[in-house]
Amino acid sequence: MPLYEHVFIARQDLSPQQVEELTAQYKGVVEGLGGKIPKTEYWGVKSLTFRIRKNRKAHFTLFNIDAPPAAIKEIERQESINEDVLRFLTIRVDALEEGPSAMMRKADRDRERDERDGGGSREGRDGRRGRGRDRDDRRPRDDEGDTAADDSIATEE
Repeated sequence: MPLYEHVFIARQDLSPQQVEELTAQYKGVVEGLGGKIPKTEYWGVKSLTFRIRKNRKAHFTLFNIDAPPAAIKEIERQESINEDVLRFLTIRVDALEEGPSAMMRKADRDRERDERDGGGSREGRDGRRGRGRDRDDRRPRDDEGDTAADDSIATEE
């Protein structure tokens, strides 16, 4: 049977349990039509590049599918009817990827980097964010702490 990678994105206001129910429903459709899903990955809620039906974020789920084309056609038909599913994409592949997908590997890398950094704070050693100078550091100061530009008013006596 042909091999496919299938990703669907669901609305951001769904709970993770509702997304799991959708996943189980679509798994049942594929298995009912003679296919199997060896791997399912829930990628979590991610930001979208552009708004889709007024949603800025969405739940992402990946299926690796080994099924006949009729099963893919049916799962896509059901996803297009369901208003909780914003988009879906199915790609036929030569071989299914073993182990975690690229998205899950990226999440693992980010988590490891945060652990090494000790909490992931982006502040420097002096407690300031970024590399630029503070706004007050732009003008030279005299001994009393006033800026030199404030002394430009001359008085005559």
